[in-house]
Amino acid sequence: MSDISEKIRASISASVKETFDIEPEGNIVMVERPRDPKMGDYSTNIAMRLAKTLHRKPVDIANDLIPALKKNLPEASSVTVAGAGFINYVISETALSGIINTILEAGENYGKNDSGNGERVLVEYVSANPTGDLHCGHARGAAWGDAVTRLLKASGYDVLREYYVNDAGNQIEMLALSLIARYYEYFERPFELPEDGYHAEDVKQIAIAIAEQDGDKWLDADPQERIAYFREEGIKRELAKIEKDLALYRVSFDSWIHERFFYENDSLRIEQVLKTMKDKDLTYEKDDALWFRSSQFGDDKDRVLKKANGLLTYLTPDIANHVYKLERGYTKLVDLWGADHHSYVTRMKCALEALGYSRDCLEVDLIQMVRMVENGEEVKMSKRTGNAITLRELCEDVGVDAARYFFVSKEVGTHMDFDMNLARERSNDNPVYYAQYAYTRMFNILHKADTPAFEKLEQYDLLTDPKEASLLKQISEFPKLVAESAKTRMPNRICGFCQSLAREFHSYYNSCRVADPEKPELTNQRLGLVTACMITMKNALDLIGVSAPEKM
Repeated sequence: MSDISEKIRASISASVKETFDIEPEGNIVMVERPRDPKMGDYSTNIAMRLAKTLHRKPVDIANDLIPALKKNLPEASSVTVAGAGFINYVISETALSGIINTILEAGENYGKNDSGNGERVLVEYVSANPTGDLHCGHARGAAWGDAVTRLLKASGYDVLREYYVNDAGNQIEMLALSLIARYYEYFERPFELPEDGYHAEDVKQIAIAIAEQDGDKWLDADPQERIAYFREEGIKRELAKIEKDLALYRVSFDSWIHERFFYENDSLRIEQVLKTMKDKDLTYEKDDALWFRSSQFGDDKDRVLKKANGLLTYLTPDIANHVYKLERGYTKLVDLWGADHHSYVTRMKCALEALGYSRDCLEVDLIQMVRMVENGEEVKMSKRTGNAITLRELCEDVGVDAARYFFVSKEVGTHMDFDMNLARERSNDNPVYYAQYAYTRMFNILHKADTPAFEKLEQYDLLTDPKEASLLKQISEFPKLVAESAKTRMPNRICGFCQSLAREFHSYYNSCRVADPEKPELTNQRLGLVTACMITMKNALDLIGVSAPEKM
């Protein structure tokens, strides 16, 4: 939607009030671009939506509205009724082309809006255990989460990007023991590698690095001191590797919260949460375990918080983590979790509600599985290491731009096949190449040696070609699309916009001569349109973390 479409919406609301003395409710006023441009620039079905309220035929309602609609929208050159009651608008060329200067003045800020109204949102994503390399499943969540936070920031939300580090529990003990085993192996000393430990090459390389750094000092050290050291060193080195790979992928975080934080320090937040739950009679003991009465809040059964052996379940520190998020003043929590956490969503919402928070303050986007496909067949393992394809290997293979664009282009809640052959292609069949090539073409038009310098104008009244009108409508929709995509957390809609803008521009380029020495005024106005399209495309690509190359 655009400034024009918002004016149309406002004029419809005013006209309904003026004509029928009623206030349009909620989202009843809808404005769309007709599929057939011959029908007009914009269309509304408001007459159909009022038929039940007014007990009249839509076509009669539409005809009664026309005088007020024309009066309340001077930008429209015509407002007509079609079919059973659709109302179609044709907007004057001057009104449409006014978006050019809006874009030129906003520059890199075009698309930004304040629809979020400063709402404080904490988004947690990736949060992979520090026990190995990030793989393609993590890559999908990282690209999606990063694009979501970019959209939220661009729409005026107060956003914190957070990575929750699972650095407590059995998996970290297994990491430490696995490193020790490989460390001993380096010095040709026996130490059994745990069966459920970590056997990947990256763990072996970390152990070798420790051996080269510290020598054999840990071979005969105190066992408790040794495991504590390898635990800390393993976490530190794995996290450094994760952060480096995420930086390559253009993903960064404002906050790294460690699970150990909730056990340690003066806060002892887990103990505080358990005490609060006990004081509220939310827990009970059974079979030597501590249970949460989650069934009272919509769960299908009660859940264990502390096992009979005294160990906490994963749920307990997670509750403390989410409470801590809210205590920091964030009113909306967004988590990106794997699809296998579906039932876990209900448990967490139940816990928050039991503790006095709204269950709706937490929203979870579940990430479905991704299959890596090459030559029509699924690829599960790296050709180089024989392990799962890592995020770094994927970026080195198909490129960061292709990896990010492909992952963001498909809604995260759907299963996805990632076509590696297509991602490598430098052709219009590759969607990221297609979009980037449109930007490169725009840039080259403006920077050719024989292209005159563009001079900003008050109006662009010569842009009357239907393809120019289509481009103007396309780029004017961008700010509203950003706001809607942020609200719904659907960055894939930005990919769709990039494809549409690229398609519209390639069609325009093949049909209209931009720089015509015999028509300097028209040339200058068309250069203004190209500049506005270039700014819009670059801003759109940036929202999904994809570059806008000047040369390809």
